[in-house]
Amino acid sequence: MALQHNEANSFGVLILHGFTGTLESVKALYAPLQELGITVSMPMLMGHGEDSPEALRGVRWHEWLSDADRALQKLSRDSDLIIVIGHSMGSLLALNLAVKYPDKVDSLVLATPAIKLVSMLAPGRPMQSFALLVSKIFKNWQLKQLFSDPQCAGVLTHYSWVPTNAIISFFELIKQTLPQLCRVKAPVLVLQCRKDSTVLPESATILFNNIATEPSEKSLLWLEHSDHQLFCDGERVKAVQAVIDYVSSRMDKSGVKTDADY
Repeated sequence: MALQHNEANSFGVLILHGFTGTLESVKALYAPLQELGITVSMPMLMGHGEDSPEALRGVRWHEWLSDADRALQKLSRDSDLIIVIGHSMGSLLALNLAVKYPDKVDSLVLATPAIKLVSMLAPGRPMQSFALLVSKIFKNWQLKQLFSDPQCAGVLTHYSWVPTNAIISFFELIKQTLPQLCRVKAPVLVLQCRKDSTVLPESATILFNNIATEPSEKSLLWLEHSDHQLFCDGERVKAVQAVIDYVSSRMDKSGVKTDADY
């Protein structure tokens, strides 16, 4: 989605979608953030949002991080302070940006951060050593889209399948990010779903125990009923409002003025 430019802004928000995700998975945040009078950027990561998941074949995590990095650099031309919002894999990218740009990243909103996955083949899981072997046998991997609210089932938030080598690269990003947590000092809001079928809820605990952010600058909101796509599921109003409230509080704390103040 194109950058919304507000000339007077010194505060911006970068929204990063998840692995195999579309902008549909995070677009509920866009209009409410616009209403705050700040600049918003919501880029599509390489291999995503195409007609076929085949576009992800051969794409590596370095390219997703480069896309996020370029979006932050572009946003920083108009914004002195940036809040990075990441969903799932987007949270991993957000954490890496916070390490690289501590003076630009004001704070983080990490929604169902992909620290530890439900998949038994993922890093830190019992069958992780077999992941590479599985990728050589199965070239494509089917994906399920689950919602706690049946009325949300028609929302298309990600591909229906994915090249297995892209999953392996996603796993590599997890392994690369975990050692970086001790270098992240930015204030953070974590949103975690207790019934997440993709990310284990303990991811929030792992993040809190290892991130270097001051305890007083860490906050965690549990969603009791939502599945992984929290900005599209039954508690989406609560999830979106929590993000908007947090962004507003960061703006108030910084004293930065936006178009809404004039």
